[in-house]
Amino acid sequence: MNIALKALAIPDSAIPAYSPSGRECELFESAWTRQLPLLLKGPTGCGKTRFVAHMAAKLGLPLSTVSCHDDLAAADLTGRYLLKGGDTVWVDGPLTRAVREGGICYLDEIVEARKDVAVVLHPLTDDRRILPLERTGELLEAPPGFMLVVSYNPGYQNLLKTLKPSTRQRFVAIEFDFLPRASEIAVVSEESGLDESRVAPLVDLAHRLRSLKGHDLEEGVSTRLLVYCASLLDNGVSVRDAVLATMIEPLTDEPDVKAALIEIADAVVRQG
Repeated sequence: MNIALKALAIPDSAIPAYSPSGRECELFESAWTRQLPLLLKGPTGCGKTRFVAHMAAKLGLPLSTVSCHDDLAAADLTGRYLLKGGDTVWVDGPLTRAVREGGICYLDEIVEARKDVAVVLHPLTDDRRILPLERTGELLEAPPGFMLVVSYNPGYQNLLKTLKPSTRQRFVAIEFDFLPRASEIAVVSEESGLDESRVAPLVDLAHRLRSLKGHDLEEGVSTRLLVYCASLLDNGVSVRDAVLATMIEPLTDEPDVKAALIEIADAVVRQG
C-alpha cells in the first residue's frame, strides 16, 4: 500500500542517533507502511522516545510528541473551544492535527493519562482509523500517512494505572530493554564525549543497580542517566560527585537505601 504523505527531506546529520538492538527499525517501517498502530514498552530511559524521533526523521515524517500525565484528558488531545478576540473558536489538539495533516503522533507513557483517552484512541486503532469529534460534529478519517505510536513502562503499572488488554491488543507491540554492555558503552561514550574506558565502569555500576529493581529500588539506572553522568565527568566533575548526582540521588530518597547504593557504587568504581 502506497503512503500518500510526502516525506520531508531530512539530511542524515539531522537524524537523531539510535543504536538498534534487534529488528525494531524494520518493524516500525512495516507498521507505518501498513498503517498499523504501534506500542512500545520498556523501562524508563531505555531509548523508546529516541527511537521514535529517529524513525520519524529517517522516514521524513512530522512528529508530534505528547508526554502523558495524570491530568491529561481526551480534550487535550482532540482540541477544545477557546475564546479569541471575543469569539469562540475551535482549536485542534495534537492528535487531531496529526490526523488532519498526517505524520506520527507519539503518546509517551500512555498509562499516565486519564481513562477517557483510551476511548478516543480506540476508533483510530482498528480498521476504521477514524477520529470522532463530538464537539464539532466532525468524523475525521486518518490519511494513509498518519501513524499512532504509544509507549509505557510495564514496571510502573499498578492496579490504578494499567493498560487494559482490550487496548493493548489494538497495537503492534515492540518490547525494549537496555542495550548489551558493549553497545551501551559505545552509545554513552558517543552521546557524552567521554572515552569508552571511563564509561565502562559506569555501565557496570548501572547493571549492578538495575539488578536491585523490585527490591530496594522501584526503577533502575536509565541509559539517559548514564549519559548525564558521563557528561558531568567529561566536564571535570569528580567520579563520586557525578555518580551521586545522576545514579544515586535520582533513584531513592531513603537514607538507608542511598547509603547502600553508595557502598555499591564505591566498590564498582574502584574495581573499574
